[in-house]
Amino acid sequence: MRDATGGDTDSADLRYDGGTPRPGALARQQPGPARQQPGALARQQPAGPPRRRLLHTGAALAAGAAGGALLSACGPSAARSVGADGRIIVELWHGQADTGRKAIQALVDDFNRRQSHIRVDAGGGGVVADAMLQKVTAALAAGSYPDIAYIFGADLARVARSPRVVDLTGTLRGTAYWPQFWGSVRDAVELNGQVRAAPAVLDSLCYVYNRKLFRQAGVPYPKAGWTWDDFVRTARLLTDPRRGTFGTSWPGTGDEDTVWRLWPLVWDLGGEVIAPDGHSIGFKDVGERALSTLARLAADKSVYVDPKPGSEQMHQVFIGGRMGMMATGPWELPDIVDGKVDYDVVPPPTYSGRPCTIAGPDTWTVFDNGPERSRAAVEFLRWLGDPAQDVRWALGGGSLPLSRATAARPEWRRHSARTTGLPVFTAALNTARVRPVHPAYPQISQAVGEAVVAVLLGRSSPAEALRSCAEKADAALLIPR
Repeated sequence: MRDATGGDTDSADLRYDGGTPRPGALARQQPGPARQQPGALARQQPAGPPRRRLLHTGAALAAGAAGGALLSACGPSAARSVGADGRIIVELWHGQADTGRKAIQALVDDFNRRQSHIRVDAGGGGVVADAMLQKVTAALAAGSYPDIAYIFGADLARVARSPRVVDLTGTLRGTAYWPQFWGSVRDAVELNGQVRAAPAVLDSLCYVYNRKLFRQAGVPYPKAGWTWDDFVRTARLLTDPRRGTFGTSWPGTGDEDTVWRLWPLVWDLGGEVIAPDGHSIGFKDVGERALSTLARLAADKSVYVDPKPGSEQMHQVFIGGRMGMMATGPWELPDIVDGKVDYDVVPPPTYSGRPCTIAGPDTWTVFDNGPERSRAAVEFLRWLGDPAQDVRWALGGGSLPLSRATAARPEWRRHSARTTGLPVFTAALNTARVRPVHPAYPQISQAVGEAVVAVLLGRSSPAEALRSCAEKADAALLIPR
């Protein structure tokens, strides 16, 4: 692959020292972005349903019955609290597989060696991250749950309804590195002003483009600061029915993978997912313009609409050299390198000229098994979030750095310099935002997904699609929670 200077590097540079397809982006009713779980930048075979990380997620879109089970949880788990060696036991359900599992196990082993009063048991929970919501839901209902579980960001609002979830406000906000977390990371773990989890992994959404197709079409490479008008025009110029090439793509299943790509357009136009009053959507004034951009792509026949969940078909079209531009995250880079695509990465286009993208942090959520175990779990997570450990997890698990301090460490800078496009994904975190941590988000997402698909397939105008979306989403926001 090409390095930052334009030279060639071996694809082995993408291998990490420790560190699954993260979708990390969910077994749910509507799958989240089909990203890989942490470790996606390491070479491996996907384990479990794919998820396009970032932003990813959708386990929260699973059947609503899970919420009731979470709220009906019994008292603290009766599991043992002290091991034979006298240490307090912390049970960790990490949900990682392959290299991600190896990366977290290496960190756990290091933590266990460094002190003598806590022993973290990284058994993993027996499921991959995609099935963690169901696993935790059942465990809470049975009254036997872990101390820490890997919970997708979009699931946190649902899980945090349980009284067994520990409030981390006083412990994490007091760490020296908390102010160094990207704003999107802090926003993803806060609910109603409280810190309800610790950040676990992170990604961002940018555009990967095929340099060879650009050269063949005589189209200049895109640059930071380009506009959505530039994007639509470029997609049209890259589309060639004779060669079977498309300018770009969009998931067409209506799931979260379809939806989260639209939010940067909404935010860039000054809209919000939820209005400040909390009783209606916040994009009624700008949603039609965002959907109109998709309508223009559809009218030009320059967008490949992937009909299957997981977006695997559109990724294969890109890797096969028949697509010019694709919105994705760093988890896709290994497959692009393996496909020998002459690629580069650019930030998303804008309407306003202000950079804007979306990030999809996932979380380590702590459950109350008594004060001693809760304190021990928090001590481990505080240690894990320190930049010295976070950089090891980012390299080994395939995540982006959780903080600016981690991104500044020499280990990350060296790795980033030899991985084409990775600095762009990291820099995008400076302006990235996250979806709201709100229990009504799954219903909003479903309504938006239907609107996007209707526009992409020419079944509805942007104005009609937005009206239908607003009716359904507003109704969901009026339900007491």
